[in-house]
Amino acid sequence: MCGIAYVRLRKPLEYYYMQYGTWKYGLEKLYLLMEKQHNRGQEGAGLACIKLHSKPGEEYIFRERAEGAGAINQIFEDVYKNYANIPDAIWNDPTYAKENLPFAGELYLGHLRYSTTGKHGISYVHPFLRRSNWKDRSLVLAGNFNLTNVDEVFAKLTKIGQHPRDMGDTILMLETIGHQLDQEVQRKYDQYDKEGKSNDEISELIEKNMNIGEVIRRSEEGWDGGYTICGMIGHGDSFVFRDPHGIRPAFYYIDDEIIVAASERPVIQTVMNVAFDDVKELGAGEALIMKKDGDFHLEQIREPLKPTQCSFERIYFSRGSDMDIYQERKRLGELLTPSILRSINYDLKHSVFSFIPNTAEVAFYGMMHGIENYMIEEKKEKLTSANKYTDKELQEIISARPRMEKIAIKDIKMRTFIAQDKNRNDLAAHVYDITYGSIKDGEDNLVIIDDSIVRGTTLRQSIIKILNRLNPKKIVIVSSSPQVRFPDCYGIDMSRMSEFIAFKAAIALLKETGKEALINEVYAKSKAQQHLPKEQVVNYVKEIYAPFSVEEISQKIAQMLTPSDVKTEVEIVYQHIEQLHEACPNHSGDWYFSGDYPTPGGNRLVNNAFINYIEGNPDKR
Repeated sequence: MCGIAYVRLRKPLEYYYMQYGTWKYGLEKLYLLMEKQHNRGQEGAGLACIKLHSKPGEEYIFRERAEGAGAINQIFEDVYKNYANIPDAIWNDPTYAKENLPFAGELYLGHLRYSTTGKHGISYVHPFLRRSNWKDRSLVLAGNFNLTNVDEVFAKLTKIGQHPRDMGDTILMLETIGHQLDQEVQRKYDQYDKEGKSNDEISELIEKNMNIGEVIRRSEEGWDGGYTICGMIGHGDSFVFRDPHGIRPAFYYIDDEIIVAASERPVIQTVMNVAFDDVKELGAGEALIMKKDGDFHLEQIREPLKPTQCSFERIYFSRGSDMDIYQERKRLGELLTPSILRSINYDLKHSVFSFIPNTAEVAFYGMMHGIENYMIEEKKEKLTSANKYTDKELQEIISARPRMEKIAIKDIKMRTFIAQDKNRNDLAAHVYDITYGSIKDGEDNLVIIDDSIVRGTTLRQSIIKILNRLNPKKIVIVSSSPQVRFPDCYGIDMSRMSEFIAFKAAIALLKETGKEALINEVYAKSKAQQHLPKEQVVNYVKEIYAPFSVEEISQKIAQMLTPSDVKTEVEIVYQHIEQLHEACPNHSGDWYFSGDYPTPGGNRLVNNAFINYIEGNPDKR
């Protein structure tokens, strides 16, 4: 779930100095685009800049990268160190900056890293750079992506004689696009050379007429996965393109001064101070291509396939300030109302509602809206009945409202040295503090909504114990997302079957109900197709869940996550997939919930993940 930030200035730096009082207009916009997407990656960050029209012998590509949660500030501090001790007269001169200062350019590309491979180190931080003595063969690349068929892409590159230095999808994408870029330049060179053009003329013609759409089209032929890729070529062309299923998000804004792109719409709205409709979404299989001269066009690289935009973006990862996402998260909470009412036996008088963590706040509002609507209908039914009510009874009916409290507050941040200590579980119980006296001891139900329950580790180690201190009659944990049952392979770090509490619960139920043989049957089926082409692989892991209802698995999850010293009844309520699609109708990607992968590589991944689980190789991918 990485984040991209792209800025293309369409006018000279002098224009921005005259208009906005600074030649750093593009650099400052890039910083804001990155900072407002820090939620998308806190493991590292990087930025790159390209200067247009630089002379031979002058550097024209600049890059800074850093690791860690503070990487955004670090890389921009490193950039600004280049400007220390420069006299104001020179500092304020855009011509001097353009000719002499690093990162004073027209093209910028930023990246926020969220690792999905478990690999760490500065060498894995984007943007990636492929240098050449020819500007039109130099390439800067960053993206939000995962390929499921790196073995096939690797084999394709080695077949043409390349020797990639890594099997990672980023390197392979860089080398694939770089190779096609070389091929495009060579084709153009041969064409203009035959026409008798001079070398200077040929270079100018190549830069002007390079077919970026064809470079992308030839590069991504055979890619399997979800991706939004952004690239800049040394001479000044640049591009953003999206996978044909639209799995990973991409948005852009264009005016006469600037072109920007990012992974989230509200980020662009805020940074550029523009309306919702001014920011466009890049279509599935579509590329936004910017030329050196500032012109741009949209080009369909691959025919759009069945749209399967990632629904986890809507539930959790993207910022809730997006107009549509805000409403969708509220709707997710509201749709849980019937299940919640059943879990508390419709006893609203003795039920208190809250949320953990803060990212679940919007779903909480939706849940309360649903509860309020139910109470309104209940009031209408009572007031329109033939019953006679006393003034006191009437007052009780009219004044009834749901009880909401701020139950838990995140009090400390778990430090690294604590997280590594053997007493971590005990210390984790103090990450949250509770509001004592917020519920009636032994009388009230406590309903807490979360945006997702994937592993359940925090619930088991701390949250349920913390809530139990209030001595509620019953604890109900509500997930606004469905049960995560299958690995993701398109950008979320959820790749091991053993990580999912839903999978653990299903396995436990199979053993308890005498259906353990099914586990071996699924393993045998998976193993038998391990060496088939990915297009022929079937997701047999679905059969692990088939014997049980969502509610049965939820009940087992509650049992597994309840600490032995907690005697209060605990129930866990999950969203159903049908309700998810009702709330988020335009983002149908649900493979981690349903096992319905949009690309063949997904079926191969879940197949291998289950085999690795059975064979005791959880870290193998």
